[in-house]
Amino acid sequence: MTGVGGAAGANAHGPGAPDTTGGSPQGGSEVPGMTGGIGGSSGSTNSLGGATGTSGSGGGGIGKGGIGASAGGIAGAAASLGGAGAGATGGVAGGGGATIADLPLKGEILAAMRRANDYFMAKWPDPGEAIVTDQTRPSNIWTRAVYYEGLMALDAVDHDADLVDYAVRWGESHAWGLRNGPSTRSADDQCAGQTYIELYRMNPEPQRIADIGSSLDAMVASSGVADWTWIDAIQMAMPAFAKLGALRADGKYFDKAYALYANTKNAQGASGLYDETDHLWWRDGDFDPPYAEPNGQDCFWSRGNGWVYAALVRVLDAIPTDEPHRTEYVADFRAMSDALAAVQRSDGFWNVNLHDPTHFGGKELTGTALFTYGMAWGVRQGILDAGSFAPKAALAWKAMVADALRPDGSLGYVQGSGKQPSDGQPVTYDSVPDFEDFGLGCFLLAGSESVKLAPP
Repeated sequence: MTGVGGAAGANAHGPGAPDTTGGSPQGGSEVPGMTGGIGGSSGSTNSLGGATGTSGSGGGGIGKGGIGASAGGIAGAAASLGGAGAGATGGVAGGGGATIADLPLKGEILAAMRRANDYFMAKWPDPGEAIVTDQTRPSNIWTRAVYYEGLMALDAVDHDADLVDYAVRWGESHAWGLRNGPSTRSADDQCAGQTYIELYRMNPEPQRIADIGSSLDAMVASSGVADWTWIDAIQMAMPAFAKLGALRADGKYFDKAYALYANTKNAQGASGLYDETDHLWWRDGDFDPPYAEPNGQDCFWSRGNGWVYAALVRVLDAIPTDEPHRTEYVADFRAMSDALAAVQRSDGFWNVNLHDPTHFGGKELTGTALFTYGMAWGVRQGILDAGSFAPKAALAWKAMVADALRPDGSLGYVQGSGKQPSDGQPVTYDSVPDFEDFGLGCFLLAGSESVKLAPP
């Protein structure tokens, strides 16, 4: 897609979308195929040992440099912590068995995850089948790769050999290859490598990581660091660098991942895509100020920020506690957490437009799921205050299950691929996105962390 004024359609992921081989200079994951342009207008109280906490939810009084959240009334959430302690290098030694009493029981969370996943696996019995939307794409594109991130997270909390077999058959159907081959530098192409590496750990067959290894090794050997021109790329590729570095016990992968991250954060667009004042991210250089939403605020797209937030979780989970850049990642994660907590809707969801709730406002699952994933993980690790963030994670999970998980296991309120709030609209309970897979992946990630905090 080119030009301004239309919706990005199915081609707005990353500088040019997940399915472009050239791509615009502004990113490419979100629409497997877009080539640039902007489409359309675009008090909590600490609660330890069972004391009830309340937390405000966002939506009101957002101004540059300060967010005045309206009190949302999340009452009755209780947190019970057992020994979470802060680590010396910006991380945390462990969650110490934290639970959130306001979450459903573990079995109920797993049942919701299974229902959603069963629907998808029944619909796609052949994991190698091509994906047909506006065009035909192979099933190792970023949208499907994100689903497999969620599938592996489900297996980690509810092991089932059938889940692993489904993932292995997916890898085998592509000969463990990447969308545009082992020489690709595209973050979207590299996303599949995250699951390939996890499956290699289960069964170390060299072929499983041959192509992702070649792709990342070539990037490590090069001096280029300006590849990630859109923030989605951070989630698509950065965890793969972290996972491969951990697998090989080689810090060069961590260093390259940081160099790419720092370039996106500090150099892409006018002066970096991270707003140091609001602690949120512009999706790509198209949204640098003076671009503004109808209310005059910056455009901070929910899922784009969710991609970064989830990437930080996945990287921090993989890298050593003494990795030199860990402190910065934790600081960014905490700052984002505060900014996101302030704009949560009172119903538990987040709007697609984080700083303009009146512009395409309403429930949306993918950003909400990624924020739930991160907040639950942060509470469990002791990085985030349980009294402030546990109620928000619990409210969001319950909202998704109650309002978005349909009886057949499919998901509503999923914004389709795109790069901004106006894409994939309208987003409703009954709307069907152009790709169903990545939304499910986000939902499963959220459940995989929620269940670890849930009562037995």
